Amino acid sequence: MRRLSLCIILTASVLAVSAQVSVEAVIDSIQIFVGQQVHVTLTATAKENTKVEFPQFKPMEYITPGVEVLDRQELDQKAQDNGFVSRSTVYTMTSFDDTLYYIPPMTVKIDGKPYKSKSLALKVLTIEVDTLHAEKFFGPKDVQDSPFQWSDWSLPFWLSVLMLVLLAIAYYLYLRLRDNKPIISHIRIVKRLLPHQKAMKEIEQIKADKMVSSENSKEYYTKLTDTLRKYIEERYGFNAMEMTSSEIIEKLMASQDQNALDELRQLFTTADLVKFAKYSTLINENDANLVNAIDFINQTKLENVPVEETVKPQLSEEDQRQQKTRRVLKYVITAIAVFSLVIFGYVVYTLYMLLG
Repeated sequence: MRRLSLCIILTASVLAVSAQVSVEAVIDSIQIFVGQQVHVTLTATAKENTKVEFPQFKPMEYITPGVEVLDRQELDQKAQDNGFVSRSTVYTMTSFDDTLYYIPPMTVKIDGKPYKSKSLALKVLTIEVDTLHAEKFFGPKDVQDSPFQWSDWSLPFWLSVLMLVLLAIAYYLYLRLRDNKPIISHIRIVKRLLPHQKAMKEIEQIKADKMVSSENSKEYYTKLTDTLRKYIEERYGFNAMEMTSSEIIEKLMASQDQNALDELRQLFTTADLVKFAKYSTLINENDANLVNAIDFINQTKLENVPVEETVKPQLSEEDQRQQKTRRVLKYVITAIAVFSLVIFGYVVYTLYMLLG
């Protein structure tokens, strides 16, 4: 009794599942003319995880004598109730014989079990030709000119107008560029005096002005120490003009002979006394300090140094603005010329295709 109940339950379950699995074929038109195409949609409804295999046809294969399968396209699956989904495949068919065709059921395998669709009918018609009235038939015609359509010619026309406008703008900018004379700046190479040469030249000027024997010691020592400060600044590369005498000596102690620095220290000390303490010096003392200055310069000078200097001209803001404007004009003219050339090539190609 228990076995009988189990069999009944299993049979009912199988029947319930089978009742929900379905295969359906639908044709979009039951009547076509010779050579036209018709679409047959084959839909299988089954559980989502089941394996569904649709019939496969090779291109130009006959599904039935006289009806060819041209193409096959799978559609996206659609969800149904109770976990079922519908999977569809569209078959494109055609026929070249006028008759009524019987399209046999198509078999779909679901989890290996075959399910068949219903059969379909397709009527193929031919176009009737009235052979009794031959005067209605016309022979082949000559090649006809295509009618003028503004839509075909509008794009090359407006592009041509745009090209002419751009060329006019480019010519105007060229005239502006031509009339605005360029700024010509020359790079000069000048010979410059070395630091020790400048210092010796100023010392010679001090001698020529007879400042050594002058009663104005302050002016003499101011001129002499300024000459040395400028020389030290150019020779050693630090701002000696803004430093005190002791700071200059301390800066030079790392690289100079102690004897030369002692003489220089003595010179700066005397100068400071003269300038700030109203110290009066003798002529021989002035001569000695002048000699010390010359000795210091000769001991520390650098002679194997290039004496030529490249001097680039400094342009005013107006000149720089003018140069920038000319550069921009050149770029704009070049860009317009290139763009116009591209437009011209496209217009010529379009006209060739329209007139060819």
